[in-house]
Amino acid sequence: MTTLGPVQLVTFGFGPDAKFEGRVLEELAALEASGQIRVLDVLFLRKQDDGHVTVVDYRSEGMGETLAALLGLGPGPALAEAPGVAGEYDPTGVAGEDDPGTKRFGFTPDDLKALSQELRPGTAAGFLLLEHLWARQLLDAVRETGGRPLAEGFLTAEALAPVLAELRAATGTTEGPTAPR
Repeated sequence: MTTLGPVQLVTFGFGPDAKFEGRVLEELAALEASGQIRVLDVLFLRKQDDGHVTVVDYRSEGMGETLAALLGLGPGPALAEAPGVAGEYDPTGVAGEDDPGTKRFGFTPDDLKALSQELRPGTAAGFLLLEHLWARQLLDAVRETGGRPLAEGFLTAEALAPVLAELRAATGTTEGPTAPR
């Protein structure tokens, strides 16, 4: 049985002028084909001017159900019955509030529900649930040596600004990450 690698929820915001022409899905397919990630679910939502939230159709049957359930938008599939998922969650592998010097991290169910409710009228959001295949062995190695994940997250361009020169020098790039528009 293969263990599930680190699973991440990434949310992207889109303004009223966003063009959903398949570019994002093409890039996800390329990353998946290279073996870096496995897309577990994708959901695009748009909030109409009247406040009504609708699903943006991207012609992928069955996608969006798991994220819809996580976001509190309706029932999802029975994840506990899915092959390779049942019984894999080990709460002892997660930092708990009772552990000295640690705190809980990640999205709570309330955080997830708020993500869909906080969309502004006329905007859209893409929710991506993915497994980091590249990190499976790293996570196993950390756990086998008595370690556990304590925190993770993407850094914004603003957070990287103080060390941008050092990052450019280390990577040999001339451009830095772009700030959100």
